[in-house]
Amino acid sequence: MKLFFAILLFSFSVNGFSQAKITFKEKTHRFPKTKEGVLLEHDYAFTNTGNEPLIIDGIKVTCSCTKFTYPKTPILPGEKGIIHVTFDTNKKYEWQNRTLVISSNAEKPTSIIRFKVMVVNEKH
Repeated sequence: MKLFFAILLFSFSVNGFSQAKITFKEKTHRFPKTKEGVLLEHDYAFTNTGNEPLIIDGIKVTCSCTKFTYPKTPILPGEKGIIHVTFDTNKKYEWQNRTLVISSNAEKPTSIIRFKVMVVNEKH
């Protein structure tokens, strides 16, 4: 019986019958040229444009210099949310192109947001 309900739920998901959808106001943010050692912050606003609650499972980054916070509770259809990102430029130099991979229950289970910044070291 559990298998039947799992197959039924999966078929509705595949057919797009009901799904969450994460729509970002901005997917790439460009910071102005920044001196090394500055802590940068940016908020990525998004809306659940689907018809089911959106649940963010987690976010992956490649460097501990990038920190983030995100809503831990479901975002209902039509509601907005924020992913807050901080980037520590300490010991970072030249072009930085950082990616955050967001896992969720949305129609596309992974979404990508990124930021770019030129970090300058005035000592060199």
